[in-house]
Amino acid sequence: MDSLFVSEPSEWVVRYAPHIRPGGLILDVACGSGRHTRFLAEAGFEVEAVDRDAGALAGIAVLAGVTVRRADLENGPWPYRNAAFDGIVVTNYLHRPLFARLFNALKMGGVLIYETFSEGNELLGRPRNPDHLLKSGELLEWAEGRLEVNAYEELCVIYKKRAIVQRICATKVAG
Repeated sequence: MDSLFVSEPSEWVVRYAPHIRPGGLILDVACGSGRHTRFLAEAGFEVEAVDRDAGALAGIAVLAGVTVRRADLENGPWPYRNAAFDGIVVTNYLHRPLFARLFNALKMGGVLIYETFSEGNELLGRPRNPDHLLKSGELLEWAEGRLEVNAYEELCVIYKKRAIVQRICATKVAG
């Protein structure tokens, strides 16, 4: 899947990472080469970076404050059944069956920062597969009744290329 930001962290992640408990444990889902893992570790967080690509993980396994885990989140077992994270970051990745698992893996007060492609992006480039594109308002609908939304956007962004994205920052709260 094309990366929106190539090597720089997403401005959405940069903007909302301070909402996560300082020094907290963050899960970077489908981390790829680790642009967010690097940013978060440098910001003083402990980071669990997960991806199915062992080669991509090798480049970040040596970073202080980073633990890597090779796992196929789509076809294998969920590796975080008993884990609890202060924050979860997901960018440029969508596998809808993970939504409930991500919610369950957040500690009370934990923050979800999620940004990925949305319908309409198929007119601009990859991804084009509807399985990899959020439906309009889908992140917001998923969070409703589960998380307190701090910020949400659905828009066309221009970084290295134009893309249609949805992004949310939301906190797990009681009740």
